[in-house]
Amino acid sequence: MDDIIRERDFLGRPCGVKSSLEILYGGEAMPNDRLLESLLLNGFSPATAAESIGVDAKTVERWISKGRTPFPKHRRALAALVHEAETYLWPDAIDPERRTEIAEAEVIKIFPHRSLIPADLWSRLLRDSSERIDILVLAGLFLAEEPTFAKTIKTKVNQGLSVRMLFGDPLADEAVKRSSEEKLAVGTVPARIKNALALVEPLTSIEGVEIRFHGTTLYNSIFRFDDEMIVNMHVFGQPGAYAPAMHLRRLPTGDLFETYLSSFEHVWSISDTADFSRIRV
Repeated sequence: MDDIIRERDFLGRPCGVKSSLEILYGGEAMPNDRLLESLLLNGFSPATAAESIGVDAKTVERWISKGRTPFPKHRRALAALVHEAETYLWPDAIDPERRTEIAEAEVIKIFPHRSLIPADLWSRLLRDSSERIDILVLAGLFLAEEPTFAKTIKTKVNQGLSVRMLFGDPLADEAVKRSSEEKLAVGTVPARIKNALALVEPLTSIEGVEIRFHGTTLYNSIFRFDDEMIVNMHVFGQPGAYAPAMHLRRLPTGDLFETYLSSFEHVWSISDTADFSRIRV
């Protein structure tokens, strides 16, 4: 299908696409191209999608060809079917006030400092994850040093878990500057990154674990465990442990979880596979 899709966003999702709609509906560009492309990319036709959610095929075709907005229960069912947020498939279906309320509902708890997050919460998130763990940090040494972290990752990956980890490149200017920005001794942050990498490097031999280096300015550290997430919001002049953190739970119509997930995906898309030999020089 990629040879007929002319435009995609950085997540690989269709953006301003007409080609597949033209193919299915005979040359006329239709309003909800996002819904159609999401269905096709997940192996559904309008007919099979209709069967899956218990509506008539013509109803789904109208949602696509006429741009009509389904009832909330059908929006939720379709969004779950194609693993997308309702706000992506129907950006105007939820009014701003309601979207704000939903975003608030996604926040389980706010911690004034990341260091105040209970150890048993980290353990529970790691233990209960079954599909996906995504981590974006500079060093994340506190997590890498957790005695059960690597062992649990190995066990869960053998059970089908997929893991992606993004660490700051310890040789990048952004990592070097971070030490002074956090009022730490020169070279502290690169040294912490190298320590964390030494602990996670054995995981690179496991199929299902991917590790990359990034050279971005890290605004937030992101720890995604299936549909829950810890976001560590960094503040200038303070180490990450002293900065606030949020515990989020994804809601089908929410924007907050999706915003941070999109940020992770963006950094992932511009980062390189970790070259551990380079940092040992």
